[in-house]
Amino acid sequence: MSASRRSGTTDELGPDEPERDGADLLAALLDGMDAALCAFDADGVVTHWNREAERILGWSAAEAVGRHGFAGWAVRSADAEEVEARLLSAMHAPGRQVHEFALLTKDGGRVLVRTQSAAVRGPDGKPAGVYCAFSEVHAQIDLERSIALSEALFEDAGWGVVLVDADLRPAVVNAHAARALGLGRTAVLGRPLGDLLAQGVEELEAVLTHVLAEGAPPAPAEVWVGVRTPEGVRRRCWRCGFVRLASPLAEEPVPLGVGWLFLDVTEAKQGEQEAAQLRFRTNQLHRAARAAAECEDPLEAATVHLDFALAGFADHALIDRVAGGAVMEGEGAPEVRLIRVAATPSGAPGPSLSVGAAGLPVRYGEGHPALSCVERAGTVRVSVGNVPAERARAWALARQWPPDAVHALCAVLRSRGRTLGAVTFLRGAGRSAFDRSDTPYAEDVAVRIAGALDLAGLLRPEA
Repeated sequence: MSASRRSGTTDELGPDEPERDGADLLAALLDGMDAALCAFDADGVVTHWNREAERILGWSAAEAVGRHGFAGWAVRSADAEEVEARLLSAMHAPGRQVHEFALLTKDGGRVLVRTQSAAVRGPDGKPAGVYCAFSEVHAQIDLERSIALSEALFEDAGWGVVLVDADLRPAVVNAHAARALGLGRTAVLGRPLGDLLAQGVEELEAVLTHVLAEGAPPAPAEVWVGVRTPEGVRRRCWRCGFVRLASPLAEEPVPLGVGWLFLDVTEAKQGEQEAAQLRFRTNQLHRAARAAAECEDPLEAATVHLDFALAGFADHALIDRVAGGAVMEGEGAPEVRLIRVAATPSGAPGPSLSVGAAGLPVRYGEGHPALSCVERAGTVRVSVGNVPAERARAWALARQWPPDAVHALCAVLRSRGRTLGAVTFLRGAGRSAFDRSDTPYAEDVAVRIAGALDLAGLLRPEA
């Protein structure tokens, strides 16, 4: 190697400006490297020494360049021969060689380094020296751990891992995340989140934008999303964690994207919600029973049960009893007429209103859910479906319900083997349709209302 190219020298090159430009460029490249680098000529003399090598060992380029090997200054004399042989052996070996050994710092300390060395070829193709890049072992191990962790997360992790770029599009996904999104790993990449999720997109994008700007939130967040699948939208709950990714090579943090980790907790969340709902409804039944027990009028007790049942369950409710008292078991009833007993206000919220003993008949058409409920002595659930608001309003009015009703559940009122009528619970468009889990609660409320109506009939036969 030419001595004029040695880092740290001040040889004058005269008018050979291109040569000086090349030397300056080489010195700048060597000093700007993140790894420590030194080079030896064919005789083992140090020809190059960059700033990272100076930082690690404390020896400056002026002190290192020109020395023969590491003996007596950068390596203990007892180890010098072995270290030099291992380094210079790279001149006659193909590819790079990796070694680990201890070097001495200028202040007498020892540093364990990992080296990568390879031959430097001359113009004739013969070995002209060796270059050696080295770093502290703990720094190298940290790097390898980071790479290993990244590969493990994107290959073997039992939770979803998505690398989202600055445009909020998936750049890398692991197999678990791809399965959760219902697509292949490559099919997810580069697509907007709105193409993958039907619900929860705005919330996720808001969190990702916040992480890019401000950093990760202090705790995981649970997000309900609707995943688009060929079978339709599948509603899932994901417990999500977010970390901001910044380039380690920039002087100021430059966001590369967001690391998004999530775990599907739908079943656990649904179990928690069902348990909380069951506790609440059981408590409501208990409170309603205690309040109804203090009522002198059985009809008032029936409305008390109705009011307690509405909380968190429905928007409106109606109690209709069979005209003439009851339908006996096994009794043929070709025409069932219902009389309104109580109803919740259709305007401003308030307690249910009883119409007293002189209730007015309700003109339900054939096939009305309340009539079907009485005739079958079983619960009936109906919904208007996905229709325009005008049609939904007409649907509710045709059934003598408040105009905002879109879901209904009719539970039969039975006592002492007789069908007394039906209680109808109604929900507006802001609620989900009644499902099977709602039926037992409605039937429990119906049993209590039926008992109160039966008692009212015994006390006042005309009721």
